[in-house]
Amino acid sequence: MKKIEHFIGGNFTSITSKETSLVYNPATGENIAEVSLGNESCINQAVESAKVAFQKWSLETPLNRARKMFKLKEIVETRKDDLAKLITLEHGKTFDDALGEVGRGLEVIEFACGIPSHLAGNFTSDVGTAVDSWSDYRPIGICAGITPFNFPVMVPLWMFPIAIACGNCFILKPSERDPSSTSMLAEMVLEAGIPPGVLNVVNGGKSAVDAILSHPDIGSVSFVGSTPIAHYVYHEAAKYGKKVQAMGGAKNHMVVMPDADMDLVSDSIMGSVFGSAGERCMAISVVVPVGQETGEIIRKNIISKIENLKIGPGIDPSSEMGPLVTKDHLNKVRQYIDKGVQEGAELVVDGRNFSLQGYENGYFLGGSFFDHVNTNMSIYKEEIFGPVMSMVRANDFNDALDMVNKHEYGNGTAIFTSDGGVARKFSNECQIGMVGINVPIPVPVAYHSFGGWKRSVFGGHGVYGMEAVRFYTRLKTITGRWPAGKSSGAQYTFPSNN
Repeated sequence: MKKIEHFIGGNFTSITSKETSLVYNPATGENIAEVSLGNESCINQAVESAKVAFQKWSLETPLNRARKMFKLKEIVETRKDDLAKLITLEHGKTFDDALGEVGRGLEVIEFACGIPSHLAGNFTSDVGTAVDSWSDYRPIGICAGITPFNFPVMVPLWMFPIAIACGNCFILKPSERDPSSTSMLAEMVLEAGIPPGVLNVVNGGKSAVDAILSHPDIGSVSFVGSTPIAHYVYHEAAKYGKKVQAMGGAKNHMVVMPDADMDLVSDSIMGSVFGSAGERCMAISVVVPVGQETGEIIRKNIISKIENLKIGPGIDPSSEMGPLVTKDHLNKVRQYIDKGVQEGAELVVDGRNFSLQGYENGYFLGGSFFDHVNTNMSIYKEEIFGPVMSMVRANDFNDALDMVNKHEYGNGTAIFTSDGGVARKFSNECQIGMVGINVPIPVPVAYHSFGGWKRSVFGGHGVYGMEAVRFYTRLKTITGRWPAGKSSGAQYTFPSNN
């Protein structure tokens, strides 16, 4: 059986790990690997490795670090198929979807290639008599990232390329459910000429996380996952004085106005609700048609599309949706569908009994569609993280906007309309961090930044883009004078330009 180890100081090791966890192929239910679970001792080893590497890496010029990023970009591009195959094998998403994930991660590496200009500070001469002032951005030291199962390549690439390009060293704790692709990324970093210890990977569960959160030499923590854990990470890391960015859960609404292009709406619903089996924090899970007629059109258009959704193993090129990641998660999503029925929602399409010949042990679930959902139901209030669509009908635009704004989550939302005024009002007034106008999954490109509002995020920084450069650095401002003559005497008042 394949054994997945930690990557510390440029070498794979599991010498201090006694606990292990099994990794499965979600399409078959087959155990395909065993992963070592790290503990406090593993985190301590990774920190010591990073401390040694930081002494030299932080002194590399930004230009030299950028050249390493260019090399890493080249390696990832060359081996993107290999990464995508591992994602599909252990996560279950389709191969094309996995390739898309790698592509979006590559865009962040491309952004990191521009680190010399991103780190440029500012200079002001003569802020006082013969006094100049300038600011720049210095590395924190050791940063850490805790990443989820649903994007085992993209989310790590949201974090460590920018962090190490800024001169930091990084400790990555990936999900133990699908860790192989992350291990491959670590090898690529070494191949790119980035010194051993600059990136360390420690697999593990809560004990590894807690060791990261409390370690005195780790200066910042990035997290992407569920809201309860995001809140825990934020609270614990902040307690120890660390910088924290913690991205939590979501319940993303798609508001559909009567003047929307209904063919575009239908196609957008299918891709955003059922892509990656709904295991995306930016997936649309609530469709909000404005007006009864709009709801009936969507219902009529979408039923046959869900019923004809091509579900199969991710390696099959004809598959449009693969399995869920684990058996436990499959059961959890089924229970949400059961609860929706119990609470009185109309289950128009039921995916619970889906079975695929030859893959009976896989973690497959058909697409499900609830209509006449109300805002008091659990399937509306809670993040399901599966291929389940809820439709909540709104009487008018204001009802729809109010619904979006009252939900505890504020990650992403979308509006479909042909009216620019309506779109502008919605984008200005919705209390959501990322907004799409006729775009169902408005994940920002790499040179902007990803981040929600409300209980979808804890901490003051978005992920990647310039927000990340600021997060992974510390601002230093210098005020200097080169005296041309003798001192005019002590000044006992607060410095001013008077």
